[in-house]
Order: sequence, then C-alpha cells, then structure tokens
Amino acid sequence: MPKQDYLFTSESVSEGHPDKVCDRISDAIVDTFLAADPMSRVAVETLATTNRIVLAGEKRAPESVTPEMVEAAARKAIKDIGYEQIGFHWNNVVIENYIHQQSGDIAQGVDSGKDKDEGAGDQGIMFGYAVNETEAYMPAPIFYSHKILQAMAEARHANKILDLGPDAKSQITLKYVKGKPVGATSIVVSTQHSNGIEQAEVREIVRGFVNEVMPKDWMCDEEHFYVNPTGRFVIGGPDGDCGLTGRKIIVDTYGGSAPHGGGAFSGKDPSKVDRSAAYASRYLAKNVVAAGIADECLIQLSYAIGVSKPLSVYVDTFGTCKVDEVKLSKIIQEVMDLSPRGIREHLGLNKPIYTPTSSYGHFGRNPRKDGCFSWEKLDIIDELKSAF
Repeated sequence: MPKQDYLFTSESVSEGHPDKVCDRISDAIVDTFLAADPMSRVAVETLATTNRIVLAGEKRAPESVTPEMVEAAARKAIKDIGYEQIGFHWNNVVIENYIHQQSGDIAQGVDSGKDKDEGAGDQGIMFGYAVNETEAYMPAPIFYSHKILQAMAEARHANKILDLGPDAKSQITLKYVKGKPVGATSIVVSTQHSNGIEQAEVREIVRGFVNEVMPKDWMCDEEHFYVNPTGRFVIGGPDGDCGLTGRKIIVDTYGGSAPHGGGAFSGKDPSKVDRSAAYASRYLAKNVVAAGIADECLIQLSYAIGVSKPLSVYVDTFGTCKVDEVKLSKIIQEVMDLSPRGIREHLGLNKPIYTPTSSYGHFGRNPRKDGCFSWEKLDIIDELKSAF
C-alpha cells in the first residue's frame, strides 16, 4: 500500500541559475535553427563559467544559420535573463563554438526512406506523469517551488524589485495527509542580491512572493522559513558556479514525484525522443487524469534508435484507475501515433518554441498561441472518455 501520511520535498531553480543559463542558451540555439528550417537536426550542449561560454554538439541544418547567428542567440539569451555583471556580462562573455555536422551514422537511422518511417534519434526510456492535486495536474511541491521563482523573476524583469539578482533557488517540503497535500513544513529560498541590502530585508521581500503563491494557510512556521541561510549571496550565476546543459532534469519534470528517463530535454530538436516522447507521455497522462479516468497516471515509453514505433508502453495509475488499465494502455496508443513523426505532427513540435521551456519546468505550463507547451493541452479528453 502507498504511504498516506508523509513529507515530500521538491526544489526549483531560476532562469539565472548557472545550469539554467546553459539550458536557455542551448534551447535558443535550437530555436535559431528551427526558425531557418523546421526539419533541422540539432543537439547542443553549453558550458558556462566566468565570462566564458563553450558550445558543443552537432547539427544538420541550413548554412544560412551562421556561427555569428548562433553566437548572437547565446548573447541574447544571457541578456534576456539579466546578466550584466563584471564576471558574467552578455556583451563581454567569450564564446567558443564547437558545433559540428551530425554523424551520418545517426542520420541514416533517423531518416525516413522508401520502406521505412522516420526512426527515433536514440534509444531510451521516457516518462510522463500527472496527478490531480493542483490545477495544472502537477505534484504540488514542484508546482509551488516553480511559482515562487517565476513570481520573483517577473517582478525583477518589470523593475518592481531592484535588489534581487537573476540567480535563485527554492525548495518546499509539503505535508501529505491521506495522500493529499495540506501545507508546508519548511520553505527555503536562496536568491542573489545586491551588495547593499541586508539579509533581513531580503527575507521580507521574498516573504511577499511566498505568501502570494502559496495556498491559504499553507505557509510554514517562522522557524522553518529559510531565506539565504548562508547570509550572503551577491556573486551568482556562472561567475559563482559553473553551469552545464541538462543538469537539472528533475527540476524540469516532476520534482522527484515520478521517474525520469535517461536524457535531458534542452538543446535537442524534436526528432530526439528524449524530448518529444517525454512531452507525449505527459500529454497523455494529463489528459487521462483530466478526463477523470484516474487520479494519478504514470506512462513510460521506450524506443530504439532508428525504430519508429515504441518498444513498450507502460501505464500505472497507482490503484486510482476507474477503467481497465490494460484497455487504457491500448486506447492511448489509438488516440495518438507514438512514432517520432506522429508525436511531432500531433503536438506541432517542429517550431522555434523551446526557449520558454528552459526554466520553471517543461510541464504544468499554459499552452501558448505560438505552439509552445502544446503538450499541456487538454484536447483528447472527450476521445478518451468515449473509448470507455
């Protein structure tokens, strides 16, 4: 039997966290290539440290996308985040570009042919998850951890707060009673700040955002509300700590409430099932829960490089399913083509839509008019219901 009464913790990091700076740059470069050619193949990793960016990876894309355009995309990403520090400045950072052509051995496995559909860009396992404990069908600890940092970032970009910097972290521990979250037992927020502000002032600024985001009566007691526990956080971002693409994969997904597959998302075009199939499995799980078929749903997909159809489709509703789980597994494969091509076309993924996904989670977001977060749509609820 699953636990009914317990504590569970998730963390989030802001767009200015060193690893998230790298995710942002990698996704901005993916968008640059997809804007030039929707069928571009891109896999870009970024390393960031004091006033230096290193780009590496492979591409198969139009020559019209020049190294200068790639560098400009990286600088714009840094500028949009808000870094104009001595040790990390969008205009002064040195950028080394080692992106090369995609291997022909990989390309031949992915490309469609006369008697072959488009294959997966790599082997791997992907998970999607949904639960009905928040309006976004996300686990509450990661959902509210993201929301606190989003609120702080929006205020910073609007110049409503002048003393906080781009780099920040949050962490929330929630108490569950009979399997449902009822309130926070501790909240931790660490945020970069200007040199002239005291810790007590930072605490009160942060408190306003926490009170704004957390549900009524969910706030923890004062003793367990931690803001900048070390006392000082002036040097932040890649100047304070090296960053790498794909190092915050649990922050990107479900905060540890559900399994994660083997691969990161950022920096990859949608032919990579690490990204596209993780989006598809979330899409299906969310629609299952929103349709009232289950209160909680986990879906695993697996693929082999060069093979179009998934090797396995696994569904677990943790005893909350109101229909036959075996039938549910069959139905979700009927309502959506889970080949790489089918996923891309169903969700409209061959677009420059990935920069916004690089921070505050790839899931639990509102679908946008440009097609970003299309995997969060609830548009197959009726089809799922009618199947039962």
